[in-house]
Amino acid sequence: MKELEATYDKIAEDWSKDHNGDSWWVEGTEHLVSLLPHGASILDVGCGTGHKTKYFFEKGLAVVGADFSEGMLAVAKREVPGARFMKLDLYDIDQAPDRYDCVFAQAVFLHIPKKDVVSILEKAKKILNPGGYVYVAVKEAWPGQPDERVEVENDYSYEYRRFFSYFTAEEFRSYFKQAGYTVMHESITPIGKTRWLQMIAKA
Repeated sequence: MKELEATYDKIAEDWSKDHNGDSWWVEGTEHLVSLLPHGASILDVGCGTGHKTKYFFEKGLAVVGADFSEGMLAVAKREVPGARFMKLDLYDIDQAPDRYDCVFAQAVFLHIPKKDVVSILEKAKKILNPGGYVYVAVKEAWPGQPDERVEVENDYSYEYRRFFSYFTAEEFRSYFKQAGYTVMHESITPIGKTRWLQMIAKA
């Protein structure tokens, strides 16, 4: 994970500009908000440069952005100056201060080896209020392609490497079940060659 952290430190500014206009996440995230009580507390783990933290903050929700990359957090603090942020690795999510009505993990588990997913979901339960939610968005697996792989990219005119896991809906449903959650919502949004799987589960 140290290599991935260094990668995101390096690409933070370019990544932020590249993804600022993304909209595939809106429908699933709005559905999540409809399930939450007024003023709900949210831990936006893997918040990156704060795009979704800003979305929750502007809706009046008690959001805290968390990421393991100092570079990403620096951009997030600049772009969403009124929000709270902290450095936290997903693997240490059970060490987050306070308890939350929702753990929001968008495009985060796609960097986690599949063998670790259930244990992280179990850790997330420890910081949820009773009946709290976990939102996850990952990329759907491609038929005939390895579902865990390191990808070398040069989108920003320099080379960088990232580990990715790709999932099926059935697969992630089973992870939630093993960790003691009930899936409340799922959808798939195609964007180009990528199919984004969004799932909301209740503890």
